[in-house]
Amino acid sequence: MIAKVIVDVPSRQTDRPFDYKVPEAIEDWIEVGSRVGVPFGGRVLQGFVVGLSETATVDSSKLKAVAELLDPVPPLLPDMVELSEWLCAKYCCSRTQALGVMIPAALKGKEERYIGIEEDVETVLLPEALKEEIRENGGWIKLERLLRSFPEHAGSVKEGLRSGMLAVRSSIKDRLAVRTVLTVFPLEDTVAMAAAKQAMPRSAAKQITVLEHLLEHPYPVAMAQLAKELSVAVSTIRALEKKELLSIREVEKERDPYGDRSYERTVPLALTKEQEAVYSRIADVIRSEHHFTMLLHGVTGSGKTEVYLQSIQYCLEQGKQAIVLVPEISLTPQMVERFKGRFGTAVAVLHSRLSDGERYDEWRKIRSGRAVVAIGARSAIFAPFRHIGLIIIDEEHESSYKQEESPKYHARDVAVRRAKQHGAAVVLGSATPSLESFAAASRDMPPGAPSPLLPMPSRVSGRPLPEVEVVDMRSELRDGNRSMFSRKLHGELLRRLERGEQSVLLLNRRGYSTFVMCRSCGYTAACPHCDISLTYHQKTRLVRCHYCGHAEAAPGQCPSCESEHIRYFGTGTQKVEEELAKLFPGIRVIRMDVDTTSGKHAHERLLSQFGERKADVLLGTQMVAKGLDFPYVTLVGVIAADTSLNLPDFRAAERTFQLLTQVAGRAGRHHLEGEVIIQTYSPEHYAIAKSQQHDYAGFVREELRHRSVMAYPPYCRLALVLMSHEQLPAVIAASDRFAAEIRELAQHEGVLVPLSSGRPRAVEVLGPVASSIARMKDRYRFQCVIKYRGSVDVSGMVQRVLQSLLKETAHRGVQFSVDVDPQVII
Repeated sequence: MIAKVIVDVPSRQTDRPFDYKVPEAIEDWIEVGSRVGVPFGGRVLQGFVVGLSETATVDSSKLKAVAELLDPVPPLLPDMVELSEWLCAKYCCSRTQALGVMIPAALKGKEERYIGIEEDVETVLLPEALKEEIRENGGWIKLERLLRSFPEHAGSVKEGLRSGMLAVRSSIKDRLAVRTVLTVFPLEDTVAMAAAKQAMPRSAAKQITVLEHLLEHPYPVAMAQLAKELSVAVSTIRALEKKELLSIREVEKERDPYGDRSYERTVPLALTKEQEAVYSRIADVIRSEHHFTMLLHGVTGSGKTEVYLQSIQYCLEQGKQAIVLVPEISLTPQMVERFKGRFGTAVAVLHSRLSDGERYDEWRKIRSGRAVVAIGARSAIFAPFRHIGLIIIDEEHESSYKQEESPKYHARDVAVRRAKQHGAAVVLGSATPSLESFAAASRDMPPGAPSPLLPMPSRVSGRPLPEVEVVDMRSELRDGNRSMFSRKLHGELLRRLERGEQSVLLLNRRGYSTFVMCRSCGYTAACPHCDISLTYHQKTRLVRCHYCGHAEAAPGQCPSCESEHIRYFGTGTQKVEEELAKLFPGIRVIRMDVDTTSGKHAHERLLSQFGERKADVLLGTQMVAKGLDFPYVTLVGVIAADTSLNLPDFRAAERTFQLLTQVAGRAGRHHLEGEVIIQTYSPEHYAIAKSQQHDYAGFVREELRHRSVMAYPPYCRLALVLMSHEQLPAVIAASDRFAAEIRELAQHEGVLVPLSSGRPRAVEVLGPVASSIARMKDRYRFQCVIKYRGSVDVSGMVQRVLQSLLKETAHRGVQFSVDVDPQVII
């Protein structure tokens, strides 16, 4: 048997399957998707089996053998190995990267070397202490430990290896093991235990105490817990084991991040007519076992979550599994509680705030079949289920579903691909769908074909959408109000404080001030590694780069002209918090941004405090705009709606409309009516005007008109190729060469024509130009944007050009990054 193995080496030259002989002993164990240790370049490295055959591509007698099988059950299912091929072809990544993104960090094994004594070899020259240490460790000791314990015997070890007295063995060690706990098991023969207790002398009082406890509670218990509860030493329990009155064994204990909480079981709610119609459509697709993607367009508060829950229940009744993706910032305790409350321990939760161990154990629950529902952020799309029936992507418009490191996949596209493999239903849910999804769902369907668009235009129980008032901050300024709060917002905040109600304030910018500038000479504090200004953080008195993390003390005087007229411009969340304290003495504010939520349970702690009404105002960046449902929130204020509107991004208007609509939906979700106040310097902009009217359809019409004129998605697709190098001439030369070759290739294939020509297959290459942030982390950056339409394999074209360029020494050191369907172009 020959195994085709992708070896875990981050190099384009080795990004292909290598043939290895499979030892007879593991032939019945090894499968496609197995993780193996294989000899490679003088080392033993981790690899993944992507194929098995009886023939090799080279002379099989020259093949090396698989060194070890790392898992009795393959971590990757065959459909995921196939999916990795698709990821490589679409997103221009290596096969190693595609396979690596599918497994937890705990399984990303590393090589470890062991030293042992060769059999039947004279070892008289080796120090006795060294030989004894090796024997006590079962004949093999980790090289790292040997060097640490016997630094004085380095020469003896080297001589032993040279002469053949010592042997070296390599093995792959996982970064994290299954967690085990030493557990005490009482004897099944309680009569014998009782008799032994009676026969014990009074001097063994502690041992008697342990036996009495185990006779009263005859079930396994963690040894550490037993010792603590009875105030006895571990040696006391060990002594009873030697007398064979109990046994101590290692027992696997899962790291359950939610094990210390209890969730009240909930029952399905009665559905409205709108909800029932959507649920029926989803159930039909699940039952049909034919892949179909649907867009659930429901306003905030329309009851999408209940539709999700009941659709999942139906999926489970059909003997299938379900995946639910939510944006990382929406994965709140409230969301987890809803799913755990409905499906209990059958739910596995996967997100970045879990430890590696917790994520590993949640993944193992899925792989073993003990969990049938996975809820998590984008990486949960790779949950190793065998029979997927339903994939739900909530808030599908969120840019966080796009991974920014290679492989730069979009979870929405991966979901559709996995659903095709399994014959599953895909439900994309949002109050403000992305224009690409909305355009795809709104296309004319063949006669008799069901529409992919599932509308839910009304809130549950007929509750009205909150009234939205737009305040023109230019008028406030003309009237002498220089505060960051308009008179209207100030008055409404005061009213909520008087009534004991709560408010949410959104400012999509963290920190204290946007930039630091000298009013004498115009100097601006900038990052020495990136072409970007530094943001001032008052709590730490630091100015920090939000791209590379560089931080330095805030200047007391201008480093350029030594003037003391240093001023802080712009507004960040810290500054708003300080201003609230000045204007409303005694106000209780919870601030949520990257700076305050870096701790593991920080999100949960802050939101719990707000839910318990321990604060009057929840202030934050976009993480307060989604997934929150608090009954006493009756006011939402947007401090500066223009923050995202003026970014150099063709999606700026769409993102602004989505953010304003989402945050407005936090108000008036229960028995109290809600109100929204949007402060802006551009009240006439259609993104703001349409969000005031809750007019998604009107916004789409206007935005599509702009996109059509400029030929941007959904009227085409994009690929962004970014090139970077420490030397400016090198990156300019590489980017010019890349652009010339991709144009030449497109010309050869007859597709290099302007998109405005109306041709069904067309490619345009824009650039190369300097990126909007021309230098980041001391590397100069140039980019090309490729626009294309129709069945053009742009990913394949880019890969062919890059393979050609990377072979040339002239472009050595240039880093190429390919982003297909980019969400951000910077």
